[in-house]
Amino acid sequence: MVSNDPATDPACAVAHGDVAPERSDRVLVAVFSSPVAEHLLRYGADLGFRGLLLEPDKERADDPRFAPFEVVTEPPGGLGAAADVVVTDHHRAELGPVLRDVLALPVRWIGVMGNPRHPAPHVPALTELGVPAGDIARVHRPIGLNIGSRTPPEIAIATLAGLLADRNGRPGGFGF
Repeated sequence: MVSNDPATDPACAVAHGDVAPERSDRVLVAVFSSPVAEHLLRYGADLGFRGLLLEPDKERADDPRFAPFEVVTEPPGGLGAAADVVVTDHHRAELGPVLRDVLALPVRWIGVMGNPRHPAPHVPALTELGVPAGDIARVHRPIGLNIGSRTPPEIAIATLAGLLADRNGRPGGFGF
């Protein structure tokens, strides 16, 4: 039987504000400056992620919406098993090189946003760069829960919910 008593159920105690949620070493990397990236990082911070924007275009990297977060122009070498990477714009010319560089790191999870009814642009971009098929297969697409998201905040919520489901070993309703 599941308890709803904050004294005996740690999750209930957190929900009632009786104890602080655990902070972790989780890192959320949003790739490319976009409205979805802004919401991902903002909401991710509330979920205990350290937010990082990876924007190779130096002019776009100066976007003031991302001032509260660390902004880098290339994947930092220190990313490891606590990092989740989300590509928020699959139309950018830098898609292949950025993903190739991220795939060289031991990050936990990599995903590319995009309509599941359209071909995945990262596959030919990475293939052209000589990235092995096994590495390309590490890239998730589609990402996020299938909740019918249409706006940047909704897409960010669906994506973060999917990451949490994956981190917790839950199916999360990914079916499209």
